Amino acid sequence: MSRSSLVAIIIAVPFLVPFRAVVAAEPSVMVSHIPRDPVASAVLSTAGYSKRLHVMEIEFCNGAIYRYLDVPADVYRDFLVAESKAQYYDWNIKGRYRAFRIRKAEFQVAR
Repeated sequence: MSRSSLVAIIIAVPFLVPFRAVVAAEPSVMVSHIPRDPVASAVLSTAGYSKRLHVMEIEFCNGAIYRYLDVPADVYRDFLVAESKAQYYDWNIKGRYRAFRIRKAEFQVAR
């Protein structure tokens, strides 16, 4: 190995280490400021909506919380008046809007 190659490796290594540390770091915890209200459902626990952001949050009975983006206000209103909140969620929200998990499930719900 030539001296210039060795110098290049020594110079490059310090730049790689911080990058790897950033990639391996735990993701930051997201804190929600959207108020959620209890809903009558065996599967869903609470739901909330931000009119300003067009964001809907749903907490499941197992503790998981998901945030759904670009949800129209009328979809949230229809969800609130639906006879079965879980069925409305399955048919009209799940898989139709971009979503990400805020908190993962804490336990399994017995059925």
